[in-house]
Amino acid sequence: MSADYAHDLQQQHGTRTDARPRAATRHVRARIVSALGPLTMLAGAGWALAQPERITLLHPFGQGFWWLFSEPPLYVVLFGLLFRLIVVPPLLEDLEEHG
Repeated sequence: MSADYAHDLQQQHGTRTDARPRAATRHVRARIVSALGPLTMLAGAGWALAQPERITLLHPFGQGFWWLFSEPPLYVVLFGLLFRLIVVPPLLEDLEEHG
Protein backbone atom coordinates (compact mmCIF):
# COMPACT_ATOMS: atom_id res chain seq x y z
CA MET A 1 0.00 0.00 0.00
CA SER A 2 1.49 3.33 -0.96
CA ALA A 3 1.80 6.11 1.55
CA ASP A 4 -0.41 8.42 -0.53
CA TYR A 5 -3.21 5.87 -0.55
CA ALA A 6 -2.96 5.36 3.24
CA HIS A 7 -3.02 9.11 3.78
CA ASP A 8 -6.15 9.43 1.60
CA LEU A 9 -7.85 6.67 3.60
CA GLN A 10 -7.07 8.44 6.87
CA GLN A 11 -8.53 11.68 5.59
CA GLN A 12 -11.67 9.96 4.34
CA HIS A 13 -12.30 8.21 7.65
CA GLY A 14 -11.48 11.24 9.73
CA THR A 15 -8.64 9.64 11.64
CA ARG A 16 -5.85 11.87 12.73
CA THR A 17 -2.26 10.80 12.92
CA ASP A 18 -1.29 13.65 15.27
CA ALA A 19 -3.88 12.93 17.99
CA ARG A 20 -1.42 11.26 20.34
CA PRO A 21 1.14 14.08 20.42
CA ARG A 22 -1.63 16.57 21.24
CA ALA A 23 -2.95 14.35 24.01
CA ALA A 24 0.56 13.97 25.35
CA THR A 25 1.03 17.74 25.23
CA ARG A 26 -2.20 18.26 27.19
CA HIS A 27 -1.03 15.71 29.73
CA VAL A 28 2.32 17.50 30.11
CA ARG A 29 0.57 20.86 30.48
CA ALA A 30 -1.75 19.45 33.15
CA ARG A 31 1.22 18.07 35.07
CA ILE A 32 3.05 21.39 34.87
CA VAL A 33 0.00 23.32 36.11
CA SER A 34 -0.52 20.78 38.90
CA ALA A 35 3.11 21.06 39.97
CA LEU A 36 3.21 24.87 40.27
CA GLY A 37 1.55 25.00 43.70
CA PRO A 38 3.70 22.33 45.37
CA LEU A 39 6.85 23.77 43.79
CA THR A 40 5.96 27.20 45.17
CA MET A 41 5.41 25.72 48.62
CA LEU A 42 8.74 23.91 48.36
CA ALA A 43 10.45 27.17 47.37
CA GLY A 44 8.95 28.93 50.40
CA ALA A 45 10.11 26.14 52.71
CA GLY A 46 13.55 26.25 51.12
CA TRP A 47 13.67 30.02 51.61
CA ALA A 48 12.72 29.58 55.27
CA LEU A 49 15.47 26.99 55.73
CA ALA A 50 18.05 29.06 53.84
CA GLN A 51 17.34 32.17 55.95
CA PRO A 52 16.04 30.95 59.33
CA GLU A 53 16.49 34.45 60.80
CA ARG A 54 13.46 35.51 58.71
CA ILE A 55 11.21 33.14 60.67
CA THR A 56 10.92 35.11 63.85
CA LEU A 57 8.66 32.46 65.32
CA LEU A 58 11.93 30.74 66.19
CA HIS A 59 13.18 33.72 68.22
CA PRO A 60 10.36 36.23 68.92
CA PHE A 61 12.34 38.38 71.34
CA GLY A 62 10.34 41.57 71.83
CA GLN A 63 8.46 41.27 68.55
CA GLY A 64 4.82 42.25 68.18
CA PHE A 65 2.04 40.32 66.45
CA TRP A 66 2.44 42.00 63.06
CA TRP A 67 6.15 41.33 62.98
CA LEU A 68 5.47 37.66 63.64
CA PHE A 69 2.53 37.55 61.24
CA SER A 70 4.28 39.08 58.22
CA GLU A 71 6.86 36.47 57.28
CA PRO A 72 7.54 36.32 53.51
CA PRO A 73 8.52 32.60 53.40
CA LEU A 74 5.29 31.71 55.16
CA TYR A 75 3.34 33.80 52.63
CA VAL A 76 5.01 31.96 49.76
CA VAL A 77 3.99 28.60 51.25
CA LEU A 78 0.44 29.89 51.87
CA PHE A 79 0.06 31.22 48.32
CA GLY A 80 1.37 27.96 46.88
CA LEU A 81 -1.24 26.07 48.88
CA LEU A 82 -4.03 28.44 47.84
CA PHE A 83 -2.97 28.19 44.21
CA ARG A 84 -3.10 24.39 44.38
CA LEU A 85 -6.48 24.30 46.10
CA ILE A 86 -8.32 27.18 44.38
CA VAL A 87 -6.72 27.96 41.01
CA VAL A 88 -5.51 24.58 39.71
CA PRO A 89 -8.83 22.64 39.58
CA PRO A 90 -10.56 25.12 37.21
CA LEU A 91 -7.41 25.35 35.09
CA LEU A 92 -7.28 21.57 34.70
CA GLU A 93 -10.97 21.53 33.73
CA ASP A 94 -10.26 24.22 31.14
CA LEU A 95 -7.33 22.25 29.74
CA GLU A 96 -9.46 19.13 29.37
CA GLU A 97 -12.42 21.06 27.94
CA HIS A 98 -10.42 22.89 25.29
CA GLY A 99 -8.13 19.93 24.58
